[in-house]
Amino acid sequence: MTMGWYRRGKVALDGFRSFTSKILRGTSIQEPSTRIFQNGYLISGTKFSGFSSYSSIFQRLSLPIGVYKNIGNSVLNEAKRYHADRYLVHHLKRRGPRLWFQNKGVLIVLVIGSGLLGTVCFRYLETVPCTRRTHFILLSKSLEKRMGEIRFQQIKEKYKEKVLPAMHPESIRVTSISKHIILALQRMLSKDIEADEILDNKCVQRSGKKAQERGSPGATSHFDGLNWEVLVVKEPIFNAVCLPGGKIVVFTGLLEHFRSDVEIATIIGHEVAHVIARHQAEKVWKNQCFAVLQLVLRQYFRPDIVNRMSDLFLRFPFSRRMEIEADYIGLLLFASAGYDPRVAPLVYEKLGKITGESGLEDYLSTHPSGKQRAKLLAQPKVMEEALVLYRESRT
Repeated sequence: MTMGWYRRGKVALDGFRSFTSKILRGTSIQEPSTRIFQNGYLISGTKFSGFSSYSSIFQRLSLPIGVYKNIGNSVLNEAKRYHADRYLVHHLKRRGPRLWFQNKGVLIVLVIGSGLLGTVCFRYLETVPCTRRTHFILLSKSLEKRMGEIRFQQIKEKYKEKVLPAMHPESIRVTSISKHIILALQRMLSKDIEADEILDNKCVQRSGKKAQERGSPGATSHFDGLNWEVLVVKEPIFNAVCLPGGKIVVFTGLLEHFRSDVEIATIIGHEVAHVIARHQAEKVWKNQCFAVLQLVLRQYFRPDIVNRMSDLFLRFPFSRRMEIEADYIGLLLFASAGYDPRVAPLVYEKLGKITGESGLEDYLSTHPSGKQRAKLLAQPKVMEEALVLYRESRT
């Protein structure tokens, strides 16, 4: 009994299989090429092999050939806007610049944004005197001056007991040198000295030539109404600084190594040049940009790697460029004050020896090496320009 039912079931199953195989041979539908979905996208222009099989279906449905071709094309066009992964099919919205301009709201935002960007660039783009380099300054002149005055007061309070009196010989000497440099600064700015190719610095040259073609005058309004002050601090610190607002601070540690007036004038001229070029205000803007970039990169890389890379490729190169620019402006400045500019390269070589710099100073520091600075200032073109100013001041 059991064997009889088994045989009957087997015969029925074989008959069903033969019947379905005959139907499938006549109306088989080929699967679309899996190459279309290899990367998860339906690629435009890829051959879609399923349409040949779809034609047989539509023929059996007695539809005209043009109808199923239109349906196939519409399916392919719509497929371009779909992304398929292993589990879901995601609809992709139309994208591209054409849709931006079709959207009036987006177009208005683009026009207004471009206008604001142009206004900001025109308002805050300044030209450095002498070098004609253009730079972006967001910090106002009044705020920059106020920051310098606050820092000057902090230094006075910190070294209150060590500030030399105005009648001290070292104070008189430094004040006299500073006075000559300030008077030379006023003469230089009135002449608005132009430099063609300076210090073999391609970035400064390129920026200076563009400013010269536009006829952009050097920014000098930040010197209006300055109250210059000179402070000598009895402290073994090998440093000098000129703060925005006209505040000059010299430590006696510097005077112990540089005894001649021309050596001191070289250092003070360099520091005053930073104020001429508004380097402190420029650093504020660039540090803000670097901070934003670091926040973005820290989402993908370790913070210590981001900090180190930003120093090597952003902060240090920009700082060295500013130092080179200050060397050049300072050279012209103290040469106009009547000090021999041929001493400047020797001063920077001596400075490098005192600080014990290494061969990697040109890459791993905020300041170029003393040898590099001396080499740039000793260029015939640069030195000849400074000597012309020096001879004019002596006549």
